[in-house]
Amino acid sequence: MSNELYADGIGEITVTGTIVRIDLMSLSATERDASNNPKPVFRQRIIMPVDAFANAVDLMQKALGGLVEAGAVRRVNDPNQKAEIIPPSGASGNASPNFN
Repeated sequence: MSNELYADGIGEITVTGTIVRIDLMSLSATERDASNNPKPVFRQRIIMPVDAFANAVDLMQKALGGLVEAGAVRRVNDPNQKAEIIPPSGASGNASPNFN
């Protein structure tokens, strides 16, 4: 069996020359911010060449298009804006947490 990693989102993407670093974040089970919300914490970093990153973005855009087509996600106004997840209950929420 292969190792799996869960992430709540991407905290930062850094490009240095021809290398892209993607920092994966998860919400802490123990740490809280001033508003008592779970703090985002670094979990793991993906490092890849810029061409592999470009291919990954293309693949993710295709996957997102399939999710939109299937009705699992909807776009809000402009296709360049964030997509929203449509939970089975019909209420809407953000596709990714806000780490600000």
